[in-house]
Amino acid sequence: MTIHREGRVLLFVLLIVLFAVNWVVAYFFPGHTFIQNLLLIASIIFYLIILQFFRNPIFQISKNDKQVLAPADGKVVVIEETVESEYLNEKRRQVSIFMSPVNVHVNRMPVAGTVSYYKYHIGKYLVAWHPKSSTENERTTVVVKMKNGVEILFRQIAGALARRIKCYVKENQVYQQGDEFGFIKFGSRVDLFLPLDAKIVVKIGDVTKGGRTVIAELK
Repeated sequence: MTIHREGRVLLFVLLIVLFAVNWVVAYFFPGHTFIQNLLLIASIIFYLIILQFFRNPIFQISKNDKQVLAPADGKVVVIEETVESEYLNEKRRQVSIFMSPVNVHVNRMPVAGTVSYYKYHIGKYLVAWHPKSSTENERTTVVVKMKNGVEILFRQIAGALARRIKCYVKENQVYQQGDEFGFIKFGSRVDLFLPLDAKIVVKIGDVTKGGRTVIAELK
């Protein structure tokens, strides 16, 4: 387990601020031991909560060109047939994963291939489970073209709390399955748009692990 680079500066600054606040209270209220201890405990708990947002687990990734891996930790909240109209312009099987604030927020490549399309969209901050969040919220759209020519589209979607989407991809860049491609601070949602003949092996309510859980099997 390591700390993700997106959180290192924030955690360092937060540590200094909390130390300063506790020092000020101890200096100006030397006789108030109960208040000092209460503040110290609250500071430690708060710091640990923020710290867990930026944890980055280290693990082996089992790569398989016939499988689509989960791009994020979270819970499957949508499995449906829909029309993807931004890039693919065809019917696809949509699988959406909701990331809560307690999930790991690192996003990983569901398949290996070359980035054929990338776009960042300014948008709203509806709650992540809102039906229109996929098309109206702040989001990024990434399309990866696999060696067999199949294109897999996925989106990072901001929510009411998550307003910091980080996406590191560039068009024509080659990625391996499971590679880190982004980070969503404090949770949100990731949508996958898969071919209609893909066999979905998860169901609504299933818990996923980014880079480990198999979402679908491709023909």
